[in-house]
Amino acid sequence: MDTSSKENIQLFSKNSMQPVGRPSFKTEYPSSEEKQPCCGELKVFLGALSFVYFAKALAEGYLKSTITQIERRFDIPSSLVGVIDGSFEIGNLLVITFVSYFGAKLHRPKIIGAGCLIMGVGTLLIAMPQFFMEQYRYERYSPFSNSTFSISPCFLGSNSPLPISVMEKSQSKINNGCVQTVAIIGPIFGFLLGSLCAKLYVDVGFVNLDHITITPKDPQWVGAWWLGYLIAGSISLLAAVPFWYLPKSLPRPRRREDSNSSSEKSKFIMDDHTDYQTPLGEKAKIMEMARDFLPSLKSLFGNPVYFLYLCASTVQFNSLFGMVTYKPKYIEQQYGQSSSKANFVIGLINIPAVAFGIFSGGIVMKKFRISVCGAAKLYLGSSVLGYLLFLSLFALGCENSDVAGLTVSYQGTKPVSYHERALFSDCNSRCKCSETKWEPMCGANGITYASACLAGCQTSTGSGKTTIFNNCTCVGIAASKSGNSSGMVGRCQKDNGCPKMFLYFLVISVITSYTLSLGGIPGYILLLRCIKPQLKSFALGIYTLAVRVLAGIPAPVYFGVLIDTSCLKWGFKRCGSRGSCRLYDSNAFRHMYLGLTMILGTMSIFLSTAVLFTLKKKYVSKHRSFRTKRERTMVSTRIRKENCTTSDHLLQPSYWPGKETQL
Repeated sequence: MDTSSKENIQLFSKNSMQPVGRPSFKTEYPSSEEKQPCCGELKVFLGALSFVYFAKALAEGYLKSTITQIERRFDIPSSLVGVIDGSFEIGNLLVITFVSYFGAKLHRPKIIGAGCLIMGVGTLLIAMPQFFMEQYRYERYSPFSNSTFSISPCFLGSNSPLPISVMEKSQSKINNGCVQTVAIIGPIFGFLLGSLCAKLYVDVGFVNLDHITITPKDPQWVGAWWLGYLIAGSISLLAAVPFWYLPKSLPRPRRREDSNSSSEKSKFIMDDHTDYQTPLGEKAKIMEMARDFLPSLKSLFGNPVYFLYLCASTVQFNSLFGMVTYKPKYIEQQYGQSSSKANFVIGLINIPAVAFGIFSGGIVMKKFRISVCGAAKLYLGSSVLGYLLFLSLFALGCENSDVAGLTVSYQGTKPVSYHERALFSDCNSRCKCSETKWEPMCGANGITYASACLAGCQTSTGSGKTTIFNNCTCVGIAASKSGNSSGMVGRCQKDNGCPKMFLYFLVISVITSYTLSLGGIPGYILLLRCIKPQLKSFALGIYTLAVRVLAGIPAPVYFGVLIDTSCLKWGFKRCGSRGSCRLYDSNAFRHMYLGLTMILGTMSIFLSTAVLFTLKKKYVSKHRSFRTKRERTMVSTRIRKENCTTSDHLLQPSYWPGKETQL
């Protein structure tokens, strides 16, 4: 499944092996009835392969959309989420090279079917922790939040003998063609499915939703992340069914059997009519293929164009994998959007732009019949222009939300230096507050407080989402013009200019996605044309392995580690260990996320430039060699003609009528 779909189709349809004992009837003009079985099976194979690509892409896209949900549900940092995301690719490390090498020689449909079964079961297993863990509990204000009585969030030291530890425990918590096109459609549905599931509460069907006091916009909200994995896993299992009923090969059309064209299969696979059902013959073939493995690998890495392109692609995919993995999180933290909306815009806007870019690159290559050097130039040009556009995103960020003690002082001034006791001030010194709690309250002055207790609120009315806090001493210090010292549950919204910045971000992001993906097909063509035909399948397997292992696995991890360094307020688990981040420094997050993507992109541009220069040098050298050989051939031909003319002159009379004309 990880090698080219085009090769899957070609190798499957061109194979002409037949079991022993089955007669072969040749007709010069085969009837339509004789063509139907072959065409029917090929259509089934195409449809099944398209469905497999859709299922695979759906699962991968959905995994990216649930990153923030998993982080909050299990209370883990971004670096650990990156490990989980990267582990999705670890299985390729063990099998992809050998599958790409031996898969073209064995029963390919059954190999694909087995891969679908493994993928489906694995996807279903991802959702299993939801059914073995207790219900989700989020931090919320007061064990009496369902009460409409006036209660005191601030436990005054003179009136309450409760120590902080007892007070914390008393807090209540609630729980290709068409194949490549389908492969692009898969992530779209994956992110849209992620958007839908993010709107549903994580324990939907297990709890009374009327008792849930947070909304999808709340930073503590966790959607039904597990539901999409059940759907994606079931689709993968269904995709495996057709492959178990397909033959190992389809009969090749007779009109193509005697063609002199040199296909990859005819060179890379021994196409004699040997009985492939003989165990000894199969064993001999496998041993022969195994002996050729290391020489083939050496031949690939000895090709400078292939090696440099492999390095350039690996570095570029590091930047792209890291960027895509944390893009929903970036949208949430930078622009204050909900997880559902972040997944929705990525699935409905960004991924179609990528699909259109890939399609446009293919059209350009076909219409203008671009050479290998032209493909390398187009690949390089799209990268340069794409990352130049990406630079503009540095200016399209939102400022930090005003959070007392974290981004602003309790007097409302900026900046503030964060330290352990920064959350405490004179206005809340009499309150016995916990600095580990994150129960955000939005004051009437537009400043967010880590909790109503840290805001110094004396009383509260209402319940759940409608709770209002009154007589908040810290709010009064930096009071609004109205002098109101009250507050309400939840964080304050970002500044008024943030929605406009988010719109600009979407526009630039779409253009950048289109531009970068424009070089996808030219790069793929460059990869195929720079290697020997008999090594294409193996080269694609090594390429896919390198991209997934050296980019797909590590990129989410080190991106997550750097993102964690921008955290201002960490949550804590009930056991006391550090949990997930509650509040990020928006400026630091933006610089870390965009800066690392830009650095890796620049490195890939330099490597792509080296690919172009190496290709040009190799092309010029071959051209000169060809021209020299051609000149030698012309000289040899001229000498041969002269010798032939001299011989004819000696054998014929010295003169006959019309001699000059004939000569």
